[in-house]
Amino acid sequence: MALKFKIVPVTAFQQNCSIIWCEKTKEAALVDPGGEAQKLLTKVESLGINITKILLTHGHLDHVGGAVEVKEALSVPIIGPEKQDIFWLQALPAQSDMFGFAGAEAFDPDQWLEDGDEIMIGESRLLVIHTPGHTPGHVVFFSDEDRLAWVGDVLFNGSIGRTDFPRGNHSTLISSIKDKLFLLGNDITFVPGHGSNSTFGHERKHNPHVADTLSI
Repeated sequence: MALKFKIVPVTAFQQNCSIIWCEKTKEAALVDPGGEAQKLLTKVESLGINITKILLTHGHLDHVGGAVEVKEALSVPIIGPEKQDIFWLQALPAQSDMFGFAGAEAFDPDQWLEDGDEIMIGESRLLVIHTPGHTPGHVVFFSDEDRLAWVGDVLFNGSIGRTDFPRGNHSTLISSIKDKLFLLGNDITFVPGHGSNSTFGHERKHNPHVADTLSI
């Protein structure tokens, strides 16, 4: 594997922040630093890697709450999500009040992402896949070489993302999963925003929300 990764759950939501790095160059990225920025920075230092960017799958507080603090500490850009999630990023102060978090300031990323964009981490390439439904601007990061995907809150081990938030859409989410993610291959291991990793093949067989045929 060219890419290595370490999952660091953060905040009371136990959101899976991923530290991803190119084994050869030690260049790295943080995916969805949802909070506890100092905990993440300490872990990065212990790994001896060089964070060059922050990647966001979508604009919900538990995925972006620590992004600005990490950006300021490391002087790196925030990249993503897709621009339709701008209203979530602008609503971060209200999200913070709602969930009793320390105040999170609204921000715009340094770069919005679009379907088909590519992001380099050292010598490793991540494909950006727009996967709306949970939020309208949700994206997934996919490494074809390593057969890995970071799927945020689109898909979980045995479940799928919520669609009862503003501008969520259940049928759109199901289409994102079945028509975009599952077509990548049954062998793909995915890191969800919460909970344990799984494979697309396992979810196609066992996940009651999106299975092609359920095992009895």
